[in-house]
Amino acid sequence: MAKHNSSPAPRISLNAPVGLTEGDVQTLEPHESREGERFDGGDLTDVDLSGAAFLECDLDGVTLTDTGLRGARFVDSQITSPFATSLVAARSIWRRVRVENARWGSAELFDAEFESVILSGGKIDFLNFRGAKLTDVLIENAQITELDLASFIGTRVAIRNCRIDTIDFTRATCLDVDLRETTFVRVLGIQGMRGTILGQEQLADFAPIMASQLGIRVE
Repeated sequence: MAKHNSSPAPRISLNAPVGLTEGDVQTLEPHESREGERFDGGDLTDVDLSGAAFLECDLDGVTLTDTGLRGARFVDSQITSPFATSLVAARSIWRRVRVENARWGSAELFDAEFESVILSGGKIDFLNFRGAKLTDVLIENAQITELDLASFIGTRVAIRNCRIDTIDFTRATCLDVDLRETTFVRVLGIQGMRGTILGQEQLADFAPIMASQLGIRVE
């Protein structure tokens, strides 16, 4: 048991936003900073919010399909039940944020920065963290069809109780990326898994995948 807990866990410290005023998503503008507001529902489909900042905000049930969130910032905030057939948030910054029950088709978060973030529950078809930097991040209780971690840098990342079909680690840099409490079917870029943590049972299941990618015949 001690061995199971020996690796550094994500160091996450979150405070739920309090004392919020009611905000209206229809008033949001690109490159605008909003602080201490609660946005309850609303549809931001195709709205350009590039470079916008949400500081100590609560977004609940907001539709974000093709919302332009490139370079946006989410800090000390909570996001609940966000829906998007396509989340467009490349190079966005997320610090001390909790996201619950996301329903995303394609989540384009490449080159993003996540620090002290919990992504809990939900269903995501394609989670694209290509080239992203994740530090102290927990992904839990989610169903993910494809998780793209190619060229990402992950430090103290834990993926727990998730069902993932395909993970891509091509050219990834991992430092204590804990996969012990999740299941996955297919792995790409196995050489990029250096620095990940697997459980004993997972290792047995993983052996055929490893052999196939390394060109090893098992007879």
